[in-house]
Amino acid sequence: MTEEIEQKIKKAVTLQEIEDIYRPFRPKRRTRATIAKEKGLEPLANIIMEQKIVDGQIETIVEPFINPELDVNTMEDAINGAMDIIAELVSDNSDYRKVVRDITLNDGLIISKATDPENKSVYEMYYDYKERVKTVLEHRILAMNRGEKEEFLKVKIDIVEDKIISYLRGRLVKAGNTITSPYVVLAIDDAYKRLISPSIEREIRSLLTEKAEEKAIKVFGENLKKLLLQPPIKGKVVMGFDPAYRTGCKIAIVDETGKLLDTTTIYPTAPQNDVEGSKKVLKAMIGKYGVEIIAIGNGTASRESETFVAEMLNEMDQKIFYMIVSEAGASVYSASELASKEYPDINVSLRGAISIARRLQDPLAELVKIDPKHVGVGQYQHDVNQKRLDETLKGVVEDCVNSVGVDLNTASASLLQYISGISKSVADNIVKYREENGKFESRKQLNDVKRLGPSSFVQCAGFLRISDGDEPLDNTGVHPESYKAAKSLLKTLGYDSLLDKDGIRAIDEKLKGISEEKIAEDLGVGIPTLRDIIKELKKPGRDPREELPKPIFRTDVLKLEDLKVDMVLTGTVRNVIDFGAFVDIGIKNDGLVHISELSDKFVKNPMDVVSIGDIVQVKVIGIDHNKGKVALSMKGI
Repeated sequence: MTEEIEQKIKKAVTLQEIEDIYRPFRPKRRTRATIAKEKGLEPLANIIMEQKIVDGQIETIVEPFINPELDVNTMEDAINGAMDIIAELVSDNSDYRKVVRDITLNDGLIISKATDPENKSVYEMYYDYKERVKTVLEHRILAMNRGEKEEFLKVKIDIVEDKIISYLRGRLVKAGNTITSPYVVLAIDDAYKRLISPSIEREIRSLLTEKAEEKAIKVFGENLKKLLLQPPIKGKVVMGFDPAYRTGCKIAIVDETGKLLDTTTIYPTAPQNDVEGSKKVLKAMIGKYGVEIIAIGNGTASRESETFVAEMLNEMDQKIFYMIVSEAGASVYSASELASKEYPDINVSLRGAISIARRLQDPLAELVKIDPKHVGVGQYQHDVNQKRLDETLKGVVEDCVNSVGVDLNTASASLLQYISGISKSVADNIVKYREENGKFESRKQLNDVKRLGPSSFVQCAGFLRISDGDEPLDNTGVHPESYKAAKSLLKTLGYDSLLDKDGIRAIDEKLKGISEEKIAEDLGVGIPTLRDIIKELKKPGRDPREELPKPIFRTDVLKLEDLKVDMVLTGTVRNVIDFGAFVDIGIKNDGLVHISELSDKFVKNPMDVVSIGDIVQVKVIGIDHNKGKVALSMKGI
């Protein structure tokens, strides 16, 4: 450690700069430079680098270093070995590498070419593509990486060599016509082309990939959060409709609480095409169980099934709606150990229909049963760092579950285990306690659950709700530690207790003119805690998702042939990616609103404008009947 190195370390602001400083000291495999040093050529390299000798012949300098015993047989062997040492010194210099990296990042191009231009693929837009490194978008990096991995593309960074070599020569070649300067020039060129350029290209490709992966993971996390926080459709009997062709459409009916009532299989689609028989079965089930909404999965045969359902509903007297529901991950759940435990006597193929129905009733409670990677709102999710993705998505799920809270008497173990302080085993024990002792009457009973200690109780209690329990505050987000303060506040405001299930709406009026600081001081709590208590007292049992726009329910189906350019429709945002948003407008494939069509103003990030689940007005601006694609716009609507 020298003073110079110490100062460089202190000034470094990125990990890469530290790596550059450490590079000369890193243990290396045997390189051409180390072999040359073993042959005793380092002093010759130093003489050449000094560039002090103006007169004479180069042979005079080199001759003492010719040593056949060390395999230095000719003057050429000696000079080449010395230049290898110089090239490595130049390559290992952290200052030079930083400048070369900056030039490459600012002026370099990323170029993509097809390995076989005649071979059709989804990567055709990258068959002859170039863009500046500093402006290339993250999703393009991941697309090119995947195309390269699948051997459709060859990708490289094109660097401004002249500018970089000119810089290196300016730093290393001394003024004056010395006899060793030409060899320094040759060593610099070799250092850049053989050592620095490939290394910097790898670093920049890695840097671009890392940034792109972070962006993709962030987008996935934000999309997942919006999906999990979709408003629940409570108090409705729902029919889950899992579409298929040959194997038939699976049907499951669940009551208002999500309890399974009945299942069946119908065959309204090809090849059986038993439309009338299927209608008869479903109409009977709808009448028997009072079905109010049909949730149709969006997978294979979805739109054919939607057409069938729409026709059936038009033939019925009562008003029944349907909605297309994402079935991403339903098959994964159906075959999982959790599904086997929940529905041991139900066929695997029917479990997907149950999941589809319950996703409509409570998306959060149902989707937490599935690995977040399988919920269908990511992009390039298999190309990113899987450990980082898992950590991020798990954090998103935990955040969503804790922000909403869960009903202690109905929550599944898979939902409970996302609550702070509750492990998988404790979640199982809570469910077991409920089965053995009946429903929880108060949060205090959690202390009787096995392996749920005092510290876990402190962590989890505020996120668990009990409606119609012994303590009205158990149905709020107020933590038991703050019950005393909450009750004192109620007493101060003239209320005996929190009896009104709709909350104390008049609380704001009573608090007018009273200092927050004074109340907080009297109650012995902080102002943030006081505000949280007041918020919960106003609306006990509040579910933040209920304040969001409800999903669109449909009674009729829309075909691609029904669309016309300039037609304005209402749709639901299904996915948001770097280049725009996919919107469900009721046809077979979701339409795309390109980022340039999201707003009349410039949009840098689509998520600044739309989120999954948003209900939006869109205008049809393009229809591709051959590919079944629709281009949409949100401008000027």
